[in-house]
Formats: sequence, C-alpha cells, structure tokens
Amino acid sequence: MTSQFGMRGALIALAAGSLMITGCTRVRGHQGYIVDNTLMSAIQPGVDNRQSVEASLGRPTFMGQFDENTWYYVSRDTRQLGFSSPTPKDQLVMRVQFDAAGNVTKVDRTGLELVANISPTGDKTPTLGRERSFFEELFGNIGAVGAPGARGASDPNRP
Repeated sequence: MTSQFGMRGALIALAAGSLMITGCTRVRGHQGYIVDNTLMSAIQPGVDNRQSVEASLGRPTFMGQFDENTWYYVSRDTRQLGFSSPTPKDQLVMRVQFDAAGNVTKVDRTGLELVANISPTGDKTPTLGRERSFFEELFGNIGAVGAPGARGASDPNRP
C-alpha cells in the first residue's frame, strides 16, 4: 500500500515539476513587417517609384512624421524567458526616401546597432532652477507679500 502512495506522490511531483519547467521556456515573438530579402533588395534609387515600392513591399509600417516622402519598413524579432521582459534578437529598419515626383532617391537599412536600452524609471526628475527643501517651498512666500518695495493692492502705480 505504501508503494501505491509513493507512486502517486512521484507522479504528482513529476506533473508539478513539468508544469513549473514550462513556465521557463523561451517565447519568440515577431513584430512588424515580414522581411523578404529578395523584394527588399530589388528596390533601387532612380528606378522605382511610390507605386512600384508599394506593389513590391506593401504599405509601409509608418511614414515620416514631418515628411511623407519617407517610408519606413520595421521588423523585429524578440525572445523572452518566462515572465521576463522581451529582448530584441534581430531588427531591420528599411528607410525609403522619395523626391517630390514620387521617385525613390535613397534606400537605407539598419539593424540592432541603433537599438538603445533606456530605463524610464528613476529616483528623481531633473528640473531647472534652484533646489529648495520641502519647508522652503512651504514657507517661502511668507513675508514676501506686502513687503516694502513690493507692488501690492494699494500701489498707485499698479496697472
């Protein structure tokens, strides 16, 4: 009878262990444009125009914010382990620039070398001006109102 309980305990431990291990598997993700290197390398300055680029590559991921003559195709592959933050493993940003007539003038490609890791959290927010303590902020205006030389409500020169 003890071997039956031992066998059940081993099966339960095995099931629990396998569930815990599945939480540590790598998760792969893809964001953005699905890259076809043959089509992307076929875009040539002086040969293609807006219509041919859109026919070959499709609509851009986004257009330039200040200039609609710049199209961007962005593709990123990420991996993450369990519940950790995803990290980029591969990235491609293709920039296609057009002239006023709609003809391709320049094609650029960049990758992971331009990815910057920033931390949006911090202890303090930088501000301009002088640093004052809590009590200086709280009691800083005491005595400033109605002081000699200050322009108050009874000042005849007040506009």
